[in-house]
Amino acid sequence: MSDRRPTVDPERLKRYALADRKNLVAAADFSRPVAADASARELLDSIPDIHAGKRFRALAGAIVAARRAGAPVLAGIGPHVLKCGLSPLVIDLMERQLVTGVAMNGAGAIHDYEIALIGATSEDVGEALRDGSFGMARETAAFVGAAARDAAAERAGLGGAMGRAILAAGPPYASKSVLAAGARLGIPVTVHVAIGTDTVHMHPDVDGASLGAATLEDFRVFCGAVAKLEKGVYLNVGSAVILPEVFLKALAVARNLGFRLDDFTTANLDQIQHYRPKVNVLERPGEKGIALTGHHEILLPLLRFAVIEALSREAGR
Repeated sequence: MSDRRPTVDPERLKRYALADRKNLVAAADFSRPVAADASARELLDSIPDIHAGKRFRALAGAIVAARRAGAPVLAGIGPHVLKCGLSPLVIDLMERQLVTGVAMNGAGAIHDYEIALIGATSEDVGEALRDGSFGMARETAAFVGAAARDAAAERAGLGGAMGRAILAAGPPYASKSVLAAGARLGIPVTVHVAIGTDTVHMHPDVDGASLGAATLEDFRVFCGAVAKLEKGVYLNVGSAVILPEVFLKALAVARNLGFRLDDFTTANLDQIQHYRPKVNVLERPGEKGIALTGHHEILLPLLRFAVIEALSREAGR
């Protein structure tokens, strides 16, 4: 075996001084540990301005900029946002006009109504499925069926009809209902149903024709909201399939009709980054897509406070 020296000579490598290199991480962006009695502002400021911390600040800044410019902030929320106890937070953002429109799927609307009626929701699916009782609550199906029929008769959207019905009935926990808040505040809350995916579709109370007409009307309402999204923000929070698809089609309708949609921000907030939100929400619509991965019950309160704190800081200048 030959013992010749290798032909690659490390002495000929082109090297540089460390100080001349472009670095992606700098000590100036590091976390700054705060005291136990620190203010919420100090806590936010302590988040490293690196990776997700940088994206978090960018999203909060985009929401602030959108509302300062009078542009919309639309939130598409999956049912877990409500099941995690965040309806008061969503309602607060609506009341502050920091969220100007909400979209949810059929399951979200079901949970919203059940919370309004009895202050609880989310059955044990595995246990109920074994004995055949899964999804068989009478009140929920009767309410959705009646709201869909009323909406179809009035050529109105399902979300608005459900919200108005909750307000009119005045159930004990109506203050926790995003649908009712939308009706009360005049903010569109649209419900996008995929037939066969929701428990109420198993019941005789629900008519497919009226449900389809009502949810189609909501899709058109949502198209109108998306058409005004220039300089605004669209948040997809916890919906892996339905709302990313609905958003993509609404965007196609708006652009086909000639609405200018060249400069807006989209974001996907979820426990994991699924295919459809990644492609349909973050990549295909434009260049300003922000992904934040985390649990809704932790991430959304932080984002809400970051936006409110930034607006407060601006007002105090």
